[in-house]
Amino acid sequence: MEAMEETRSLNFIEEKIKADLADGKFDNTVHTRFPPEPNGYLHIGHAKAICLNFGIAMANGGVCNLRFDDTNPTKEETEYVEAIKEDIKWLGFNWGDKEYYTSDYFETLYGYAVRLIEKGLAYVDHQTPEQIAEQKGTPTKPGKNSPFRNRTIEENLELFTKMRNGDFEEGVCILRAKIDMENDNMLLRDPLIYRIKKVTHHRTGDDWCVYPIYDFAHGQSDSIEGITHSLCSLEFEVHRPLYNWFIENLEIFPSEQTEFARLNLSYTILSKRKLLELVEGKHVTGWDDPRMPTLSGLRRRGYSPEAIVALCDEIGVLKRNGLTDISLLEHHLKTHLNKVAERRMAVLNPLKVTITNYPEGESELLDAVNNPEDELAGKRQVPFSREIYIEQNDFMEDAPRKFYRLSQGREVRLRYAYYITCNKLIKDTEGNITELLCTYDPETKGGKSPDGRKVKATMHWVSKEHAVDAEVRLYDRLFSTERPDKTEEGGHFADNLNPKSVEIISGKLEPELKTALIGATYQFERLGYFCKDQDSTGSSPVFNRTVALRDSWAKKK
Repeated sequence: MEAMEETRSLNFIEEKIKADLADGKFDNTVHTRFPPEPNGYLHIGHAKAICLNFGIAMANGGVCNLRFDDTNPTKEETEYVEAIKEDIKWLGFNWGDKEYYTSDYFETLYGYAVRLIEKGLAYVDHQTPEQIAEQKGTPTKPGKNSPFRNRTIEENLELFTKMRNGDFEEGVCILRAKIDMENDNMLLRDPLIYRIKKVTHHRTGDDWCVYPIYDFAHGQSDSIEGITHSLCSLEFEVHRPLYNWFIENLEIFPSEQTEFARLNLSYTILSKRKLLELVEGKHVTGWDDPRMPTLSGLRRRGYSPEAIVALCDEIGVLKRNGLTDISLLEHHLKTHLNKVAERRMAVLNPLKVTITNYPEGESELLDAVNNPEDELAGKRQVPFSREIYIEQNDFMEDAPRKFYRLSQGREVRLRYAYYITCNKLIKDTEGNITELLCTYDPETKGGKSPDGRKVKATMHWVSKEHAVDAEVRLYDRLFSTERPDKTEEGGHFADNLNPKSVEIISGKLEPELKTALIGATYQFERLGYFCKDQDSTGSSPVFNRTVALRDSWAKKK
């Protein structure tokens, strides 16, 4: 994220921090945190929060912690912790030695709960979850006090100790804060703060059988770490009064929460719970499926961190939720890859071409530019021979006037090679074209005509003798509707999955692509950007289509 500069307008969070620093608030320090729950993989929505929290700290000479809010052992795994750390580093951010876990504070948080009991502000409730929910009331109807609300401090301390010692089974009782059952904010109607879970925790093992509710642990963990600016997405705005109530009554460091609009993308689901449904329902191959909006999925598909950071920078930090067109992300991706991705030639729907006047059994190496946007990328050599492949849709038998590619009797340029003219077609018994017989002009080597004649089309190709067979996965959007969450009554978001989100074909590639590194992204000339997938083997490369070349967003702008 760009540093805060007077030459550009500041967003409302930057303005607030600027005012805080001018007033000497928090001793002129800025301390933020990125607090993921390790219950799934990060998605692109998290990228906005990562860029904001780390960027704000960097721009103001501050520090950003990485803290895992691991308060629910039934859903958290070490696998998710490691994946989250890998994704943050991939985006280009580093937390140094500032890696923390809410589980580091379990003893402190338990002590906070005891303090509330001692102040008469918390009690153990033996009602069922259903009874508690019914007594909560509605936004227009006040709640009712629990029959256990007026237990003595001594009784509550004894019961809470028994909860910690494992004397009660799950669901028998919980600890609630004693606030106000008639408050307009439903979250302040005696919220739950501790529950019993006899589950092994990924870090603390079986040391604990009571765990703090997220709303109790989150704000207090910020306070423990001395977080000055607690940046949360808008859905936590209604939680802020509760967090402040805990801070005031516990008399701890007053971390200050500010909410911002989360990132929402069209044709995308950004909910870890729903993404987990896709994984467990086998709708995708895993969290890193290249169709998933997870950072690991985008990375595997060939997306660059620069494109994601650029998207987050452009959409900015707002106070109102909106929907960002996924084409804007694709636009930033193509803008970046156009500068850095080397070019290669590949034919995805091959049609054989025999150049009848080219010497049989011979081949030659031709110079090809690696990236016309980057002179330092240099050149490579590609083999050319008598038999080549071109794309099937680059030839038309009965071509209309505005079809400028190859047809019978027409001359075209082969990229980096020669001018060729189609003289004859070969068809199978069903009338399908299986081969083109062409002649070439040896004086046009390098695709240049010495007599200055011009052609209207330049086509990519691959030498048949040297071509590498590869599996090519043509990925498209995972969902077929702009807002997959919106379904008809009784519907499910998975009903909006795109049945054509991937097409697997066999392609013919330049020989050099056989030894490309896993994760390397190239522009297949005239086709799009493609990334070598981890499923590749030495003899059988696999390439994922990252994005097609056509940029619909540029036209919209």
